[in-house]
Amino acid sequence: MADWNPSLYLQYGAERTRPAVELLARVALDDITDVVDLGCGPGNSTALLRQRWPSAQITGVDVSPAMLEQARVALPDCRFVEMDIGKYRPAHPLSVIFANASLQWVPNHYELLPHLVSLLKLNGVLAIQMPDNTMEPTHVAMREVAYEQGYPDRSRDALPGVHAYYDILTDAGCDVDIWRTTYYHKMSSHQAIIDWVSATGLRPWLQDLSQNEQINYLSRYEELLEQQYPLQENGQILLAFPRLFIVARREP
Repeated sequence: MADWNPSLYLQYGAERTRPAVELLARVALDDITDVVDLGCGPGNSTALLRQRWPSAQITGVDVSPAMLEQARVALPDCRFVEMDIGKYRPAHPLSVIFANASLQWVPNHYELLPHLVSLLKLNGVLAIQMPDNTMEPTHVAMREVAYEQGYPDRSRDALPGVHAYYDILTDAGCDVDIWRTTYYHKMSSHQAIIDWVSATGLRPWLQDLSQNEQINYLSRYEELLEQQYPLQENGQILLAFPRLFIVARREP
């Protein structure tokens, strides 16, 4: 897959950072020594960690060279590592593992989450936020267009769900706080919705298409969005975006 586009991703930087702010607010730890930001992207979430714990060693991990290049410029006092976040292994147990909108790209959460818990110190915290939108019209339409035009199904597996995550993490020895929030983002047009998802969820669907195929795909995709997302009286569109939050503390 082509590298991520930091500029496109940060086009809606405030909206993408807000869940990270709300996740971090539920991490009840003050005096910590080390934090890892899994899937740090261009550093917008890492900057929050630096502000919260200025004396801690902050490490950002991401697979995208372009994202990391921007993160290093923005946060020269943090350490950044280029690798698959599912393969990261710290040198010592961690106080906090923070994963904002990243673990949905990593398969097999039944094994992944207990592994991440095992990397924590006792009383350390695993803080996770993931989009939970596979059944939203934006993502249903991605699948519909691919089916209509004869392209492979590129969708991610659905998340295990609230009850499964609770069991996974309590079985791993954690006290678990879990909740789901639906944001309603104001979009100026249906093209703006396409711009939003082009930076993330739409990428796998377009990666193997020629330029003409992409044009045809996106034209039909916009038609389906117009059917599903009506204009408000002021001309704006409300894009519902559900997200799942988990704060798991490793118990002694």
